[in-house]
Amino acid sequence: MISQQEAFFPGQGYKACPTCNEDTPSMRVIGKTAYFGHRRFLPSTHCWRSNLDFDGRTERKRPPRRFSSVDIMDQLRRVKNTIPGKHPNYGGVKRKRGDDDLLGTLMGDPHKSKDTDNARRNLQNLGIRSKLHLYEDGNKLMKPASEYTFSEANRRKFCRFVRSIKFPDGFAANLSKNVAQNDSRIVGLKSHDCHVIMQRLLPVGCRSLVNKTISSTIIKLCTFFNQLCARTVNVTDMVKAQDQLVIILCKLERIFPPAFFDIMIHLVLHLPEEAKLGGPVYMRWMYPFERYLKRLKDYVKNAAKPEGSISEGYVVDEALTFCSRYFDDIETRFNRPDRNDDGIHRTRRLFVFESQCKPMGKHQHKQELQLRGCLNPDEAHRNEFADWFFEKIYAMNRVHAPEVTHELLSLASKSNIVVSSYPACIVNGVRFVTHARDVILKTQKSGVSVPGTENEIFYGQLQEILEFSYLNDFSVVLFKCKWFRCDSRHMVTENNITSINITSESYKDDQFILAS
Repeated sequence: MISQQEAFFPGQGYKACPTCNEDTPSMRVIGKTAYFGHRRFLPSTHCWRSNLDFDGRTERKRPPRRFSSVDIMDQLRRVKNTIPGKHPNYGGVKRKRGDDDLLGTLMGDPHKSKDTDNARRNLQNLGIRSKLHLYEDGNKLMKPASEYTFSEANRRKFCRFVRSIKFPDGFAANLSKNVAQNDSRIVGLKSHDCHVIMQRLLPVGCRSLVNKTISSTIIKLCTFFNQLCARTVNVTDMVKAQDQLVIILCKLERIFPPAFFDIMIHLVLHLPEEAKLGGPVYMRWMYPFERYLKRLKDYVKNAAKPEGSISEGYVVDEALTFCSRYFDDIETRFNRPDRNDDGIHRTRRLFVFESQCKPMGKHQHKQELQLRGCLNPDEAHRNEFADWFFEKIYAMNRVHAPEVTHELLSLASKSNIVVSSYPACIVNGVRFVTHARDVILKTQKSGVSVPGTENEIFYGQLQEILEFSYLNDFSVVLFKCKWFRCDSRHMVTENNITSINITSESYKDDQFILAS
């Protein structure tokens, strides 16, 4: 995430944060400026302010001041008139992603890790964390292993985990292509790939690879990004996240060296405030523009004249777009159906025929069974309900009851004895496939979840897709699922992550749900 106000600031120096302004928490380390010292955002009586484990000193500074609009406008008038950009001719630098720093440091990537030799020398200069100081072994300078970096075995485990993961259709790119052949590095990540790893994979993958103190802090940071990028943002949640982020950043300061904290890590602290002012992030992020820039880049056929190639390709695209509006019998971008379009359905009155109405008679049948003195009414209900329902509806139809419609008659007449089975289907724009087909795909589309009557959630795996045909061209699609046990012994929820033991099966006599 990049602060929108950062466009007016260079993003470098001791006062790089546009929100903290002149009170930006920063310190000089070897070769760079580190934005370290988030204890100043804590209450003045907090015990961490007097703790020497952070940087060897106590923290007595107050939180940064809030400048008025007059002061900020006066500062903007003094800003140099320069063209922003990452090219050296414009005096700018390429911004790095904060998630790149975190993942690179955890993986121990020599090109992206912030755990460098200079970072260890900074710890020695500050007189903290003596176990991480560099030491000489003969003629070699040795760097002790740190708790916040995966060991070689754990690094390979995490790479294999990323390689094996499957996302729903259209959710993310195939990240297995970014894992090196020897399972030692993750390379070539795009912006959206980093967000997916940060929000979805890293919280799950790091739990058993680092100690609980480090993993819980990283999970809380990733949970915040997941909450921030949601379709709906609650102002109350952002207010709570603002206080939680201060604690999270302070915990990170006790884990990582000061060199880890560049300006991108510090700017995370101000994202809740920006969300309250600007609304949901998905309305403001750069993904649509990056995709369009990629499209313009594809127009370049002559590397010596990129501007001319882009102009020529843009004119051709505009001409084709204009002409395609007059082609009705040819598939164009304007009349092409969506990839997961499930067609147009007729309006039904019964829930089983895609409506909110419910079939009638279930409770009445149970009452009749109890009046008959049935010893096991539930089992009798399952065995006799279809015949009872058929007789009940046709008896009402003979007296011309207004409640009996064509749909109800079709449902009572039972389905065709021939049932159609499919390996995949599209329901409300979402694609589902059976587990037998899912295992050979690069995406995962066989998982299902259903809310219960007491706000519980049942998780399962799609085994079969069955279509039952009725009279008058009515049909019902059912999912046959393998349901997992969701009790406390087989399902654990920790740090907003739910883990389920998928080897245990439950509800073998109630496997079907309506496709919805």
